[in-house]
Amino acid sequence: MKTVPASEPAGPAPRPSAPVVHTAKEHTAESLAADLAALGVEPGEVLWVQAGLRSVGPVAGGAATVVRALLEALGGPGLGTLVTYTATPENSDTSRLAARLTEGLTPAELAAHRAAMPAFDPRTTPASPTMGRLAEQIRRTPGAARSNHPQTSFAAVGVHAGRITATHELDCHLGESSPLGRLYELAARVLLVDVPLSRLTAFHLADLRAAEPSMRSYGCVVTDGTGQPRWQHFQAPDLDDQHFGELADALLGADALLGAGAAVRSGRLGDADCLLVPVVAAVDVAGRVLRGRAGPARTAAAPQD
Repeated sequence: MKTVPASEPAGPAPRPSAPVVHTAKEHTAESLAADLAALGVEPGEVLWVQAGLRSVGPVAGGAATVVRALLEALGGPGLGTLVTYTATPENSDTSRLAARLTEGLTPAELAAHRAAMPAFDPRTTPASPTMGRLAEQIRRTPGAARSNHPQTSFAAVGVHAGRITATHELDCHLGESSPLGRLYELAARVLLVDVPLSRLTAFHLADLRAAEPSMRSYGCVVTDGTGQPRWQHFQAPDLDDQHFGELADALLGADALLGAGAAVRSGRLGDADCLLVPVVAAVDVAGRVLRGRAGPARTAAAPQD
């Protein structure tokens, strides 16, 4: 099998090996909000969600109810801020998804595939199905704002939504000049719902801070000023998540040394196992690990399943 650079950041991940046991009861916004409060989610905070929604179990009203529960736990959009990652690898010819979709195509088939690729428009382009149903539901929530990066956009609802999504430089997928930099500044926490700590997207910020990154070429189709598609090619850091398991182990190992507000918390949302992870602690601990060695391992990776 051919390999391609690990050019897509961590998002909702392959499910853990242990099966999720669903309860017979149907979860409601009220019961889910109570679960979030028990986990430690607080009104007024900035909460970034990476979620495998299926593991939550039966929910009356589906993804919209989960979003309502999240906002309720945050004190509503007038007090808290809900954030999600709305990446779109489908519009790229350099992503791992693109490599899978085009492997073995003839030149004519490849040209037809490229001509049919959806152009990114931050106002209307859905979050990739690979990001999960909850990401798209948050993007479509009234009042949501979205950053304009054609590959690694974020969406947010609430008091800090504008600040989080306002700046997202093209050559900065997940660095300081992206919403991830603002989430660090705002001391956000990440709610991982049936997503392992080794898939924490925030580790990319530590990666990019720790050493001068290698650069690579990216390409994607976007809309121009008239709504017509055009190709955009640019240079940006080569993203890799193959060493995130090591960073996750380091964060859990340092947990006992962190203060109560910086520790990783565990609990349940419906039927799903969850982790509540402070962005600052995760990035800082990972940064110490990365600075303690020659640099992040930037190896090629096989396309993900």
